[in-house]
Amino acid sequence: MSFILLINEPVGQREARTPEEGQDAYARMTAFADQLLAQGRLHSAQSLQSVNGATRVTKRDGRMTAIDGPFAEAKEMVGGFFWLNVATREEALAIARECPAAEWCTVEVRSMAPCYEESKA
Repeated sequence: MSFILLINEPVGQREARTPEEGQDAYARMTAFADQLLAQGRLHSAQSLQSVNGATRVTKRDGRMTAIDGPFAEAKEMVGGFFWLNVATREEALAIARECPAAEWCTVEVRSMAPCYEESKA
């Protein structure tokens, strides 16, 4: 089964860290990803840049709009993800509990499925 761990972090948290603190957090996350990869439970993991350089694109009634970040209404941003290949939801939850980011962010566990399927909790 495929699950994704979304790393939801408070906007501005990265800027509040020293460069050394940021590098330490990144090293911990990379080591965690390497461990999951070695166990055969990780498909992919990536860190995302902050919303400061992001652009939101929408199309409504044939009209395209693009808004550059940062986004004033955003309290959290997706800082990265882990795409897991595991047997059960419980296994994905166990991995989320071990994720270093759970100490400073929210780790959201979601199964991957077509958008028309109901969520199975």
